[in-house]
Amino acid sequence: MAEYLLYFNQQWVGEHPPEWFASRAPLALAVVEEMRAAGVYVFAGGLEETAPVYSLDPTVGDEVLVTDGPFVETQEVLGGFAVVDVPDDAAAKEWGARISAACGWPHEVRRFGRHPDLPA
Repeated sequence: MAEYLLYFNQQWVGEHPPEWFASRAPLALAVVEEMRAAGVYVFAGGLEETAPVYSLDPTVGDEVLVTDGPFVETQEVLGGFAVVDVPDDAAAKEWGARISAACGWPHEVRRFGRHPDLPA
């Protein structure tokens, strides 16, 4: 099994009335429940647009510089994501297609790199 990130950037969502978004939420939550039932769910969540954002830069001195907000040149902002643990790319693409259709906007699918086994 491998873990995959299914994600979207906020800019991909587009402009929609609040009623449209309200109609999509139950569809997306249903897919998340299907992920749980299938045993592939690891985590899912949308990021709050009005919550604080912090940028951290270790390249400007001896200490990590922490500033409020993303840098001005930021072109895209992560809007939300899910992590699934599935056997292969085909399964990851299937779950990505299902959550994308439920949300009504584009998503990308990326496999996580290998990570060392951590002690229990």
